[in-house]
Amino acid sequence: MPPFYFFSFYKINFIETVPECLDDASKNDAWRPVGIMDGDILIGFAMYGEIAEPKGTRVWLDRFLIDKNHQGKGYAKPVFELILNKIKSLYTNKDIYLSVYEDNEHAIKLYKSFGFVFTGELDINGEKIMLLKNCLN
Repeated sequence: MPPFYFFSFYKINFIETVPECLDDASKNDAWRPVGIMDGDILIGFAMYGEIAEPKGTRVWLDRFLIDKNHQGKGYAKPVFELILNKIKSLYTNKDIYLSVYEDNEHAIKLYKSFGFVFTGELDINGEKIMLLKNCLN
């Protein structure tokens, strides 16, 4: 499997590797891992799901990665929109959460362009949590 990294042209280890993500998914069937393809070329990976937490359940877009060899080619925004629409269709009328390191400016700009806002919370890795409120279809 090719090396995958999160959005950044300067930093490359913002989040877990694809094998680590797949390991997480194998331990919790609420996760839905998906490959991102351009024709027959694997260009990225995403993982989402409705996850039980101490205060209830949340829908998470927990991973969104574009292979470092395919970054900067215009994939991020259209692919993110497709994945977001898929999540909205599966989990109607639900808030969608994601987390991001505060210095990952490319990702933050992308997420904000779709309406995500910071909640003031941090996840267990110290990433800032963002929210897309009450996604009606």
